[in-house]
Amino acid sequence: MHTKNVIAALAALAQESRLSVFRLLVQVGPQGVAASKISEQLGIPPSSLSFHLKELSHAELISSRQEGRFVIYSANFDTMNCLLGFLTENCCGGNVCSPVSACKQENADADVHANAVTEER
Repeated sequence: MHTKNVIAALAALAQESRLSVFRLLVQVGPQGVAASKISEQLGIPPSSLSFHLKELSHAELISSRQEGRFVIYSANFDTMNCLLGFLTENCCGGNVCSPVSACKQENADADVHANAVTEER
């Protein structure tokens, strides 16, 4: 992956709504989901969502296809894997890296904190 493409992908993901959209599309898998469902699920207004989808598409992180009257969006797993490969190339100088479970625990702790804050409101 070229540095220019890496920078474009990271820039596209460096915004809360776009990161949420991308994570949702990764969770949904290759079959993808209609823009209206993304809007509903994430609470992003359609006009804002269009902008975010365009940015993710320009970075080649997502792709779209027409199915009847719906546009279905899905994560571009090839680009995602190339980005991860670029970021982890030569990781830890050839030593064994930290286990993935450490990242999962940090995310779980952050989710618990975010849910507690939401419930307080």
